Amino acid sequence: MNEYEAKKFLARYGISVPRGFVAREEADIERMDLRYPLVAKVLSEEILHKSDVGGVILNVGSPEEARDAFNRINGIFGTPVLFEEMLRGNVEVIVGVTKDPSFGHAIMFGLGGIYTEIYRDVTFRVIPITRGDAEHMLQDIKGRKILEGYRGKKVNREALIDLLLKVSAIVEENPEIEGMDLNPVLLSEEDAVVLDAKIVFS
Repeated sequence: MNEYEAKKFLARYGISVPRGFVAREEADIERMDLRYPLVAKVLSEEILHKSDVGGVILNVGSPEEARDAFNRINGIFGTPVLFEEMLRGNVEVIVGVTKDPSFGHAIMFGLGGIYTEIYRDVTFRVIPITRGDAEHMLQDIKGRKILEGYRGKKVNREALIDLLLKVSAIVEENPEIEGMDLNPVLLSEEDAVVLDAKIVFS
């Protein structure tokens, strides 16, 4: 699945994702019904770290800038361009799924965003998980104080717990899932929104 397809899949299970639009040619932008500012992204199953290769443009503020962003990304990669409404939040986390030959599926949670590999602050549970498991996962990470309103930056813990439970349920219903990477997930006082998603099926 590309990012847009993965997010549509997640949205069917009630997981929050940004409103988006796929432009395959510049003329498509005239049909786009999104609120500016936007983020423009290269849409490809092959490119894993889009920002590392110049495949992400932030703060697209008008239709003219959207056309320019489309031409820049499409000109480099030759792919469709995903436009999404930019959202604001307080904390970025990662939620993932791995499949072990011995233990089966496991869900991962930790501090996310571009610093995931630096922090390495994650915890795992075997799927399926209970609400109690999800609550303990939030307590397991060293950066748990960030989830408790550090320096006034509050997050919706209930929305995060709900996301973990929904991901667990998705994998139970779709055991052919080999891996899932939701990073970053943007936490605010209102919600937990998946900003980027990768899902691999066997």
